[in-house]
Amino acid sequence: MSRYQFVTLALALGVAACFIGVGIAIGERSSLGVIGGVLGACALMGYGFSYKRKHMR
Repeated sequence: MSRYQFVTLALALGVAACFIGVGIAIGERSSLGVIGGVLGACALMGYGFSYKRKHMR
């Protein structure tokens, strides 16, 4: 597995963990947890897209 694949896998797992956290926060009725999970997922996805664009050139 190359470094690029490892980094993208780690980012994908991080985004999935954030969405799992959102589901748990909804179950616990924690609006702060939902907001934090969504912001974390958006930040990780944004970084992943920029990382992919940088390495595809």
